[in-house]
Amino acid sequence: MIEIHKSSDDLARQKYDVLVPTMGALHAGHQSLIEIAKTKGKKVLVSIFVNPLQFEDKNDLKNYPKSLDSDMNLAEKAGADGVFTPTEDVIYPGTIVEISAGELGEKYEGKSRPKHFNGVLTVVKRLFEITSPKIAIFGEKDFQQLFLIKKMAKDLNLPLDIISAPTVRDKNGLALSSRNVYLDDNQKRSAQIIYKTLQKSNLDDMHKVLLDEPNFKLDYLEIIDENTFLKADKNTQNKRAIIAGWINQIRLIDNMPVSTKS
Repeated sequence: MIEIHKSSDDLARQKYDVLVPTMGALHAGHQSLIEIAKTKGKKVLVSIFVNPLQFEDKNDLKNYPKSLDSDMNLAEKAGADGVFTPTEDVIYPGTIVEISAGELGEKYEGKSRPKHFNGVLTVVKRLFEITSPKIAIFGEKDFQQLFLIKKMAKDLNLPLDIISAPTVRDKNGLALSSRNVYLDDNQKRSAQIIYKTLQKSNLDDMHKVLLDEPNFKLDYLEIIDENTFLKADKNTQNKRAIIAGWINQIRLIDNMPVSTKS
C-alpha cells in the first residue's frame, strides 16, 4: 500500500532514497521517471505540488490539470513507495527565499515566462530540504529546467545526485506533457510538426519544416551546446535543438540531440 504524506512530520518517520518531483496530472512520462527511480534506490517518493511561484499567468495556475486519484494509482502501479502532497503552507511556511536562475533563467523559456525558473529552483530546493533524497530524477523534455537544476545543485553543493531521464513520446513523436490534454485530435496532428522539425540537422532545414504547419506559432528555435547552453557553433560536440511555441494558445516545448545527418 502506497504511503501518503502531507507534511514534513509525516516524512520524518520515513526515509526515501529517490525523489520524483511532479506537479501532478501524471502520464506515461512520469511513469517512466518512477520506474527509473526504482532502479536507483530502494524507496521512491513522488511529490505532487502545483507550484504557484512558477506561473506568471494566474489563470494558467488556476486551470492547471489536477487528477489526484488517478495520479495516486499511476504512482503506485509504477512502483512508488510514497506520495507527498503538501499544501502551499508546508512548502512555503514563512518568508519565501527565492532562488535566482541567473542570466540563463531570462533566456529562451525564461524570456517568455519571466521569473518562471526562479520559481522552479525555489520549489525544487524546498522539496530537497523537506524530503532529503539521495537522488532526484527529472525528465529531459524540460531541458532548460534540467540544466538549471543541475547547476543549482552544483553551485549550492547540495548532497544529492540529479539524474535525467529521456523524453517519452507518443507513437507520432509528440512529447508527452500534462498540457496535451488540452489538444484535440487535429491539434495533436499539427503538433507533430515539432518532432519532424527536431529531426533535421540544421536551423535552416528546421525552419523550412515549420512552414508546413501554419497552426504552430513559433516562440523560439535554437541549437545549443547541451553542456553550456550557449549557442552551438561548428566545433560543438554535443548539440541539442530546443523549441517552443503554441497551438491554439497551448504552449508546447521539446528538444532533441541534433542528428549528424538530415
